[in-house]
Amino acid sequence: MALSGIQIYKLLPQTNCKDCGYPTCLAFAMKLAAKQAELALCPHVSDESKTELAASSEPPVRLIELKVGETVLKAGNETVLFRHEKTFYNMPGLFIRVADDMDDAAVDNKLAFIKDYLVNYVGIDLGVDGVAVEETSGDAGKFAALVKKAATINKPLILISDKADCVKAALVEVGDSRVLISGANAENVDEFTLIAKESGSALVVSGEGVEEVATLTEKIKEAGLNDLVLDTGGKTFGDKLAQYTIARKLALKKNYKPLGYPILELAYKNEMELELASQSIAKYAGFIVVDTYKAEDIYPLLVLRQNIYTDPQKPIQVTPDLYAINDPTPDSPLMVTTNFSITYFSVANEIEGSGIPAWLLVSDAEGMSVLTAWAAGIFDAEQVAKDIKKNGIEEKINHKTIIIPGHVAVISGELEEELPGWEIRVGPREAVDLPAYIKQAL
Repeated sequence: MALSGIQIYKLLPQTNCKDCGYPTCLAFAMKLAAKQAELALCPHVSDESKTELAASSEPPVRLIELKVGETVLKAGNETVLFRHEKTFYNMPGLFIRVADDMDDAAVDNKLAFIKDYLVNYVGIDLGVDGVAVEETSGDAGKFAALVKKAATINKPLILISDKADCVKAALVEVGDSRVLISGANAENVDEFTLIAKESGSALVVSGEGVEEVATLTEKIKEAGLNDLVLDTGGKTFGDKLAQYTIARKLALKKNYKPLGYPILELAYKNEMELELASQSIAKYAGFIVVDTYKAEDIYPLLVLRQNIYTDPQKPIQVTPDLYAINDPTPDSPLMVTTNFSITYFSVANEIEGSGIPAWLLVSDAEGMSVLTAWAAGIFDAEQVAKDIKKNGIEEKINHKTIIIPGHVAVISGELEEELPGWEIRVGPREAVDLPAYIKQAL
């Protein structure tokens, strides 16, 4: 049975040495109880306590890390079924497939896309996480050569093959990288377990349904390998959803260790790979492989993943500051908004697209939107006036006119009192109407 934070605290040294990275032993104990930290972080815990704490401190879904140089891709460590209960921690890695029966030009195009694709979404850079290299030829040399080429772009790798000789040849080409091997099943489990142990790789365990996979993971764990990923099979969307939910629910609610691992979804095997990838992002894959490398297909998946794995208790924020858009002069108009990322980018993109030079003052509203921050008493006349003085705006512009969002017109009178001599103009309610408003005001 899992121990409470206080029970764990009593088994810790209680020295508050901070060697674990937490300010106190109690704080560390609470993280252990929440399955958000590992006992190994404490170098001073006694052997007796280690034995008692080991089961309690293990996350219900094991953390799996793939490494390439300084790049580390994490999956697992999840503690809830639904993000609103707390949050999801490690978003699923998105991989694009290349196969050893593809021609060189096709492989090169895909690898170039995986390496270079980067898009900015509300201030966050999104890209493809890695390459899934599939053996389809049966030729160990050919597979190894493709893995060697894929390794040159320095992205995490998944090796897909159920042939031991092919996997062994490919592992020679990955150097010190830690990869994921997808190939263990009921027929080859002993051989693949040994390969993964010797190479320090994580291993995908494949079977038809959660029962068969759970039987195999128990066998592999007894052999001394615990860095595993599940592939429960399933032919339809419904089958996969049911199996993934059962695995996650048993791991979280029943602490059922044989299914306490991240899940791999080979979405490219389905004709509706994008729809399946979307479902798997939401429920409950740790690694997802698609075949497409069209930007218009990849972008929605990355945005969906980012939205689901954003901590609902921590709004996405931009840094409060004075932003110059379209090379403004001291005579350019000044506007103000909050530091909620979507609000900021909605306003900034409309101004930038209009080509109008302008100053945008972003006020610290703790990541809330305009109306929410105003209702909370955070985005008010006093705060705006304080930000104007803090950013030295009167020294940067030649006028004393500020445009406030239409939704908070009510603060205009108070702002006039806070900023004597300033003209307060009430702008439109929606960002899309800003360009027309500015042109008319000018």
